[in-house]
Amino acid sequence: MFGAAMLSQLRDLDLQLLRLFVSVVENGGFSAAQGELGIGQSTISTQMAKLETRLGFRLCERGKAGFRLTPKGEQVLAATRKLFAAIEVFKGEAQGMADKLLGELHIGLSEALADEVLQRVAAAIERFRRRNQDVQIELLSAMPGELERRLLQGQLQLAIGYFSGNQTALDYHLLFNERQQLYCGQGHPLFIGGAVDPHELAGCDGVLHPYRFISADEPWQAGLSSARSEQVEGSLAFILSGAHIGYLPEHIAAPWEARGQLRALLPPQLGFDVAFHLARHRARQPSEAQLALEEDLLAAFAG
Repeated sequence: MFGAAMLSQLRDLDLQLLRLFVSVVENGGFSAAQGELGIGQSTISTQMAKLETRLGFRLCERGKAGFRLTPKGEQVLAATRKLFAAIEVFKGEAQGMADKLLGELHIGLSEALADEVLQRVAAAIERFRRRNQDVQIELLSAMPGELERRLLQGQLQLAIGYFSGNQTALDYHLLFNERQQLYCGQGHPLFIGGAVDPHELAGCDGVLHPYRFISADEPWQAGLSSARSEQVEGSLAFILSGAHIGYLPEHIAAPWEARGQLRALLPPQLGFDVAFHLARHRARQPSEAQLALEEDLLAAFAG
């Protein structure tokens, strides 16, 4: 519809000329449009001639018979109004996008988190969803070493867990501490009886946690270990068997303790805290969505 030269490259000047054209039509001619456009009739005539040259055909007839659009002028008017309407839609959508969080977020969570921790994560997500956003969020549960690996490879933007702290490429922000205790199960020689003598632990078969970055911090170190588990559930099964003792998070052991199937061994002396952090890759530029979710997570765990 528009001339070939104009179609190949629509410039700001062309838009200005088209706006002038619509104003002339809506005011019923060159003379009547002077007041709205703030320019003289001769200038309007010159600009209209320039537009017609760009298009390659006449848009209107002007003279003693008055102002009248040509058939092509009618079509250009309809197309121009569609163009300006589309521009307004674009401006509105672009303005909306300027304030809107977009994209995808892949977040890692350590295994077997306490209910309170999950509630805080949920509160952060709820707060994030109240923002102006259209973000796809994926939550992935894995062991700490796997979470760090995925952070380093860019498969995760954020992860919550207990980490080695040795990855210089990662930033860590402390969120909370989790209490660990040493336990034995029903059927173990230490389960029934009075106070436990620390020397009685020396010959106990302990559960080895090869994946844990916290093993060196455990106050009790097993001299003997025929049980190995990379997951909390496996450690719990070994301890419940009555053949092994080992460390568990208090929130994992609590229901089993309440049923009389686990006993904490020397809690004051052998319990310890594990620090959980929010981790991210230091060198990767975070998206606006990532920064917003980080802010919401930190706020949820600060309360």
